[in-house]
Amino acid sequence: MIRRTRRTSRAMPNQAPSDPAELRAAPRSSLMLRTAKVVCQSGEYPCLVRDVSAGGVGLRFFHDVPPETRIFLQLANGAVYPIERAWVRDYEAGYRAANEIDVDEFIAEPSPHNHRAIRFRLERPVLVTIDGRDCRARLLDVSRTGAKLRADREWPQGAFVRVEFIGFPVRYGHVLWRKGVEHGIVFQDTMSLADLARHLLAVQPYPDDPPEAQGTKGWAVRAA
Repeated sequence: MIRRTRRTSRAMPNQAPSDPAELRAAPRSSLMLRTAKVVCQSGEYPCLVRDVSAGGVGLRFFHDVPPETRIFLQLANGAVYPIERAWVRDYEAGYRAANEIDVDEFIAEPSPHNHRAIRFRLERPVLVTIDGRDCRARLLDVSRTGAKLRADREWPQGAFVRVEFIGFPVRYGHVLWRKGVEHGIVFQDTMSLADLARHLLAVQPYPDDPPEAQGTKGWAVRAA
């Protein structure tokens, strides 16, 4: 498990409320640890939905619970739920829903995209090697299976690429799709959710260094 105590220095309850009936008045449904993400002021982090009711959700994180009290829960299909933290216990937390949750729809999670990995918005400068040449690009989002990059030119679909950005291991993959100068990269190897959570925790919130200086420090662009 990943642990980072520095982020949880703010006071927060460490135990479930003495009267749990407040959150559990409605029947709760087990979701067998469905993957989702929370969107906070400090960043976006993966989590597992343990249970859901019309009044709230129980979440499990791969690290300490984010310190913000009011956050958004987003499912893989893009559905967003405003929630407010009620209790914390280790890596788990219970949240009240701002609006009543349609449990059947939540569990069904209808989506036009089958088995689409959850994307995490993370803008960073990126060094990409393509066709034997280094070039700079901008990371727009990242998932377990790939990333979306914005470049200064169009790259050929199917091209093999090497992608390097601060806080993550070097990734290899190919250009799956292109829309203008935005490119979808699919990685050769899928990251585990725990590894992705660890990398995202390490780079959020943004470091004190300016983005361009932080992202390009020590890099030299070379021509083939």
